[in-house]
Amino acid sequence: MDDHAFKSELAELIPHLRAFARSLCGNATAADDLAQEAMLKAWKARASYQAGTNLKAWTFTILRNLFYSEKRRSWRRQQLDPEVAEATLVSNDDPSAAIELLSLRNALDELPEDQREALILVGAGGLSYEETAEICGCAIGTIKSRVSRARKAVTEILEAKMSGLAGDHSLSAADAFEDIMRQADELSRDLPADA
Repeated sequence: MDDHAFKSELAELIPHLRAFARSLCGNATAADDLAQEAMLKAWKARASYQAGTNLKAWTFTILRNLFYSEKRRSWRRQQLDPEVAEATLVSNDDPSAAIELLSLRNALDELPEDQREALILVGAGGLSYEETAEICGCAIGTIKSRVSRARKAVTEILEAKMSGLAGDHSLSAADAFEDIMRQADELSRDLPADA
């Protein structure tokens, strides 16, 4: 594949890389930086890309590896403070919005990272189990198991929240809806034509 064709295909993946980065980071600014770094790394490694293979999965793997590498480095430097991150969210006062959307968004945040990642890629992103397995660097059966466990966990978390046993409602329902729909839209824009 020549540089022009590679650049064109890579550019088409920008919204998907940004959406996947946001699902990992939970912060738009950090996600955009991560997506940009992943694109730069993909461009520099373009000679190692095998034409005819899945460029989306290849770049998602690069992005995912960058995220976990940075997370390991930052963990050694400074521990993450989730309360500070939550305090930076801007919420709108929307008393009529459905609490279920807020609970779903919060339930996704409570999942273990590997399950949340698999569920977002398969459920909201519309990727196949095979593509998700390639991105995550594991077997298809592992992805199916993660998605199954994530769905079960989300159901249990939502049931607990709806019965008043748990719940963090610091994010408005409107913001939760917008976030879920944005992730689903951005992750599913580039579905394969034969899907």
